[in-house]
Amino acid sequence: MERIYAWYNHEIIDRVPIRFSAHNAEYNDNIELPGYSWNSLKERWFDTDYQLELFEYKLSHSTFNAETFPVFWPNLGPEVFTAFYGVELEYKEVTSYSIPSIKSWDQLENIKLDFNNPYLRKLEEMTHAALKRCNGKYLVGYTDIHAGIDCAAAFRDPQQFCIDLLLEPEQAKRIVDISSRDFHAVYNHFDTILKSHNQLSVTWMGIPSYGKMHIPGCDFASMLSPEDFDIFVLPSIIKEIAPMTHNIFHVDGKGVARHLDKILQLSEINAIQWVQGMGVDTPIMQWVPLIRKVQNAGKSLVIDLKVSELEPFINSIDPEGILLCIDTDPDTQKDIIKRVLKWK
Repeated sequence: MERIYAWYNHEIIDRVPIRFSAHNAEYNDNIELPGYSWNSLKERWFDTDYQLELFEYKLSHSTFNAETFPVFWPNLGPEVFTAFYGVELEYKEVTSYSIPSIKSWDQLENIKLDFNNPYLRKLEEMTHAALKRCNGKYLVGYTDIHAGIDCAAAFRDPQQFCIDLLLEPEQAKRIVDISSRDFHAVYNHFDTILKSHNQLSVTWMGIPSYGKMHIPGCDFASMLSPEDFDIFVLPSIIKEIAPMTHNIFHVDGKGVARHLDKILQLSEINAIQWVQGMGVDTPIMQWVPLIRKVQNAGKSLVIDLKVSELEPFINSIDPEGILLCIDTDPDTQKDIIKRVLKWK
């Protein structure tokens, strides 16, 4: 945690922090436990005992070197925030999607947060179950929360919302504001539960804080002009990050990165998670100018590397403010730690 806090402050104690797990690595295995059956994928996602048994099975077959924290975070999909308002989710193997519910603007008056919603209650159940079972073996975190324009697009359907932005911007701004207003109520609800059990603040990225840690982001921003980003995204992001202790902005690809200058101007943002993408957006070395730009702005970064990219990367980038995510086997991990210790 001392290395993590130095990293939040764009500093280094003895080496950069390392998480030996790649972005979204938890979705790449095909492990299933015997003895369970369900009538639907949703039932599997909602099976609290199974989700915890599966996590603890993986835990018992994993090694945690460097700053790789064992974290159970209740997960019903990335758009679950919309479900707290009565939207139903369609479940797939590794994700879920909102079924758009706002077909006309007169329905906006009906968008009300419901703390008795079955999705929210299920996340509470998973949280309390994990807190009873963890016994100091792992951290318990909070779920992925996407408010603001990502939530608004899920209410309307992303394609329809693109049209809304062009043809009915006032109504689009109205639904974005509605989609932002309850973020802190939901965040604080789960944070209070976790803090009452002496848990750190942590979620899917696996980077904890003793205070309040938040991962703001806006994947929909990849389809926005800079002008629309200022109008429809920045106000809600500023409200989200203001009371937090630590903020790591999730920049999902070059489409979102076009707004990086505005994001870097926000003093409350401690770090950027750079998700470079796939295909032509790899390897990492093509993004060295972007990484240096973030460093020069005084912000830290979360960077995914392949083992083969480690030496070229450390020869091209200063270590200050870098947190590496590397997916490799335990036999290689200790060697990587030794190599990174020489990075000055």
